[in-house]
Amino acid sequence: MIQGESPRGGESLTRSAFLLAFDLRKQRLANRGELGYLLRAAALAELLLAGNLADESGKARAVTAPADAPRGSLRALVWEQVSGSPPRSWRRWIRKDQARAVRVVRDELAADRLVRVERHRVLVFPVERIVPRKAYLSRRLVERIGQVVRGGRPVGRVEPDLRVLAGLAAAARLRTVVSGRDARQYRERIERLAAPVEPIATALRKAVDADRHAAADGGG
Repeated sequence: MIQGESPRGGESLTRSAFLLAFDLRKQRLANRGELGYLLRAAALAELLLAGNLADESGKARAVTAPADAPRGSLRALVWEQVSGSPPRSWRRWIRKDQARAVRVVRDELAADRLVRVERHRVLVFPVERIVPRKAYLSRRLVERIGQVVRGGRPVGRVEPDLRVLAGLAAAARLRTVVSGRDARQYRERIERLAAPVEPIATALRKAVDADRHAAADGGG
């Protein structure tokens, strides 16, 4: 979907969101504990924009099955879950199986040799490190999405997929894209960017903020 970022000619929102999350300076994924929320939100956004899902008073309602969701993809998994359930809140679907969402997209990217998964043990604990094989893809994508958030280009002239990805990344407080200062300074622009998937972006932001508040309370 996002042209020019992959040797295959395009990426889904979910795969692009994963690539966007690489902090190349620290050589690790940013927001690792919340990445699954962003990935599931991206899959829901793809389904909503394609007309497969509809917003029903703040709940996701299945409309028609996607004809082009690859078997085993996150989009196919999320569709199966939503379509097999009565309408439920977007936030519920964003939070469901979020760790599995990371594994599904990780394995897709690994199969296409866009990331490498390194596994080892520290004492008796298994540790996993995910390394981008083509770091320039993540670097270029971070630059483009950062320009969308902070740039002067009118929102209506931004490519639809870049617009939605920027809106979701900002809603997820993704550190590679937006700082806390950016979130405040560009709040109105971010809201306009996310408008096509507003109920999903709002649910994503609330899910991330709720987890961070809970962690802060627990740490106090």
